Amino acid sequence: MLSHLDAKGQPAMVNVGPKTATRRIATAGAVVVLPPALAALLHDGDIATKKGPVFQTAILAGIMGAKRTSELIPLCHPLPLDDCKIDLESRAAAADGSVEVAIRCRAETHAKTGVEMEALTGATIAALTLYDMGKAISHDIVIKDIRLLEKTGGKSDYHAP
Repeated sequence: MLSHLDAKGQPAMVNVGPKTATRRIATAGAVVVLPPALAALLHDGDIATKKGPVFQTAILAGIMGAKRTSELIPLCHPLPLDDCKIDLESRAAAADGSVEVAIRCRAETHAKTGVEMEALTGATIAALTLYDMGKAISHDIVIKDIRLLEKTGGKSDYHAP
């Protein structure tokens, strides 16, 4: 049975009232493939544009997105984030000149429910920001592999294979 459905099969928020607050940490990732035209602009770990530094802007957007997850996903509980970090790492250029950017978002809270959705939202918003800022150069940007990498706290831990 899905946790967000009531006995009648209707959408319902999970009642976390009886749960005990614990330290919850989740890390999510995404990969953005920058096509050669955009990858060629990568210097010193960022891309400078008229809109500003692309990677720095993506980091800020990802953190802001993580903080607003409950406003975007209807049945998520609002959580106070104790910490949220976004890391972007460019991987070596492929034979075609494209570059993969690995995004990791680590979110942490002390709450009665998990912080996976915040980590996933942070990684996704950072990826979408890379797309938004790079689309003036090329629309051939690919966002892929958005996934939960790890979570601890609560009733079970998870580590991606």
